[in-house]
Amino acid sequence: MAGSLRVGVLALQGDVREHLRVLQSLGADAVRVRRAEDLEEVDGLVLPGGESSVIDKLARSFGVADPIRAAIRSGLPVYGTCAGLILLADRIEGGIVGQQTFGGLDVTVRRNAFGGQVESFETALSVPILGERPVDASFIRAPLVVRSGPGVEVLATLADGGVVAVRQGAVLGTAFHPEVTGERRFHELFLAMMATA
Repeated sequence: MAGSLRVGVLALQGDVREHLRVLQSLGADAVRVRRAEDLEEVDGLVLPGGESSVIDKLARSFGVADPIRAAIRSGLPVYGTCAGLILLADRIEGGIVGQQTFGGLDVTVRRNAFGGQVESFETALSVPILGERPVDASFIRAPLVVRSGPGVEVLATLADGGVVAVRQGAVLGTAFHPEVTGERRFHELFLAMMATA
């Protein structure tokens, strides 16, 4: 199944190689997306972690921001990790002046919800949709979903109830980096979402 799917990873800034490595290890045809024409060649798109405001600016400069928005509205499956989750949120708390998102998730996300780089942490999360084994999750200057609409499915929370993984239709978002810890199950879930989209 995965071999017939072409997955794009938005390659403007952030941990692009790590996502490509995980997707390729799962048998997917994973490619870099930098231009609007690249977007037309993929069945799904991963928005990597990095700096959300920088990715936003670069996406606009490279002319891919509007095509990504249109593709999401048309049902293209998209998975965003950390900064990617921020870019998928319909609303942001703590964004820089003029910061824009692609949208697609009816959520409000707080940028840098846990503090700066020194407050980064790893934890084991219960994610029932992925089975009984906990997910090793790495939070690096991570966001947090602080509000979500009725169509949003919460997939994982921290011990204090903070929402860190959500799904709405063909759009998946995690506040953490599964690709950093070698966790592959969120990418497997995304490929399954692509196959049924």
